[in-house]
Amino acid sequence: MGVTPDAEQAVAAAVGAASTVVPVGAGTQREVGGPVPTGTEVGAPSGIVAYDPAELTVTAGAGTSVDELDAALGAHAQECVLDPRDRRATLGGLLAVGLSGPRRLRYGPLRDRVLEVRFATADGRLVRGGGPTVKNVTGFDLPRLLVGSFGTLGVLTRVILRCQPRPALSRWYRAPGEPDAVRAACLAPSTITWGPDGTRVLLEGHPDDVDAQAAAAELVALPDDGPAWPDAPHRGRVSVPPGQVRQVGAGLAALDGVVWLAEWGVGTVHVGAATEDGLAAARGVATAAGGWLLRESGAPTLDGFGVALPASEVMARVKAAFDPTGKLAPGRLPIPGAGVAAPGVVSGGRIGGPARA
Repeated sequence: MGVTPDAEQAVAAAVGAASTVVPVGAGTQREVGGPVPTGTEVGAPSGIVAYDPAELTVTAGAGTSVDELDAALGAHAQECVLDPRDRRATLGGLLAVGLSGPRRLRYGPLRDRVLEVRFATADGRLVRGGGPTVKNVTGFDLPRLLVGSFGTLGVLTRVILRCQPRPALSRWYRAPGEPDAVRAACLAPSTITWGPDGTRVLLEGHPDDVDAQAAAAELVALPDDGPAWPDAPHRGRVSVPPGQVRQVGAGLAALDGVVWLAEWGVGTVHVGAATEDGLAAARGVATAAGGWLLRESGAPTLDGFGVALPASEVMARVKAAFDPTGKLAPGRLPIPGAGVAAPGVVSGGRIGGPARA
């Protein structure tokens, strides 16, 4: 479906008419967090609406895939740092779940990419938040509010994203020393990973600058795309204070059938487990370190979040203001008083947007 005012109005009308709304994209992050309810599936239109390389902004339908966006930006040697695990992910789905990619250390969280959003409200209206320029500072920050909302506040239809020049060189290295020493020796590493196989570093920028940083930190260039991210039937993402990553790593290393890799300096530890019990044990390690584990895939009987989310009372008031009947993605977030849907496969009709992958 192309990105036109009529297409966006059709999404809004479908949301307004449905009794329960299940926002859908490519399905690449379908298992993240709480259970997906049954109800009317509503997808967003796809396609690039406008792209201004000089202003470093791009407007696209929320149903547009990351691959399609990258192809458009790459023609002008630019990029938007989204970095999903699966590049089939749609922009709307990626922003709704809100998981930042591995280059967060240098470029910041996913929400920093968003300048403006258009979304359908529970009562069938189209609302715009933010502004189309990088220097926009006016109004309520609806774009950041929508990022990570799991579709519980509205269904994204169109977004304006911040772009940047694509680095001339991106190269992974193996570091002989501790990750803290590597970070101190490098100007602005894009990623530092730490795990059972040691420390790996992603440097990006002008080739001369990258070479100088690598030499200063005594890094050894790798012939591949860096470390393998944990892949197992049951996966989760641990979030802890950055200073607790070493404690989490030690705890995870003691668990059988669990693989892990940490993003140093960020406080994120990616976990894969052969069994659901293994992922539950990893959650115990995260909790002991003052953090929590978000279920990303598998583990169908494990609670998606495992903890009460911060500022849950504020979340409940926001949810009540945006969706007083609780029809939008009920149960995807543990919001007090918003109702929790039973686990199950999405059923019912489907309006607009790309099919699930």
